[in-house]
Amino acid sequence: MEKKKVGCGVGIMILKDNKVLLGKRNKDHEKASSLLNGAGTWTMPGGKLEFGETFEEGAKRETIEETGLILKNIDVICINNDMVETAHFITIGLFSDDFEGDPKVLELDEITEWRWFDLNKLPNPMYFPSAKILENYKAKKFYISN
Repeated sequence: MEKKKVGCGVGIMILKDNKVLLGKRNKDHEKASSLLNGAGTWTMPGGKLEFGETFEEGAKRETIEETGLILKNIDVICINNDMVETAHFITIGLFSDDFEGDPKVLELDEITEWRWFDLNKLPNPMYFPSAKILENYKAKKFYISN
């Protein structure tokens, strides 16, 4: 029996005028391409950390690839243990309110649109790793156990 492995990913909370940037994931599971089952949900920019990257480097890379935004300053704000029946990821939550550019849909199959949402009026359904990063941020907690 093959042992399953734990992955590591980043989720980036980008804030502008008390609004968070979220992207609508494609409803097609093949195109949404997430081991944590995120098709049709709203998500922060993010993805898998590559070998040798720092958390900040991975966050900057994923943000540029997905939105075209260039993050200037970025901070690690939380860590979450995200699991479903078929996958297990450690998600590093990062935060930036210092960036250049306007968000564009650059991964056309995966994300259908980017929008800014008031922190108190978030859309549904939310991709659960992104929802957990927002929960940590609002509670001012680095880690909230399940």
